[in-house]
Amino acid sequence: MTVLTEYDERWPGLFTAMADRLRPLLGASVTEIEHIGSTAVPGLLAKPVIDIAARSVSLDEVAGKDLSPLGFEYHPDGPPGRRTYTRVVDDVLTHNLHVFPAEVWDTLNQRILRDYLRETPSAVERYAALKRELAASGLRGFDYTVAKTDLVQQLTDEARTRRGLPSVPVWES
Repeated sequence: MTVLTEYDERWPGLFTAMADRLRPLLGASVTEIEHIGSTAVPGLLAKPVIDIAARSVSLDEVAGKDLSPLGFEYHPDGPPGRRTYTRVVDDVLTHNLHVFPAEVWDTLNQRILRDYLRETPSAVERYAALKRELAASGLRGFDYTVAKTDLVQQLTDEARTRRGLPSVPVWES
């Protein structure tokens, strides 16, 4: 079963604290670090995992960085076009770090959707209702994520349209 938590006012601070610890390890290869995902949207129900996006001038340069002092482990089987890391503490996933190339940063679905949700309370309500329904049905892991896809695509399309951007799939191929 997927465990969801009501919005926690501590989440932005947990993001900031981790971003501050990541910056010295990532160095000049990363120019921006932002809080993404459901924990970045005030009022949104979420799995209590802090999702982080980093903008990199060189994914190859990031590949040489050791993030293990902060407990991050690289996942080479993550989505294409980025470097994906996870942090697990006492068998509990606490953070996901996605390092994206600079050239995709301004049109990144994760950032665009986050901003749209922050600005659109009715979208937050729709998304939270679906999350509750899916979690109550017993879906978890990848099945839970896939079951959210249609609504996430719809919300992302609305957000991209608002910015004058075309629709693109929310799933990377």
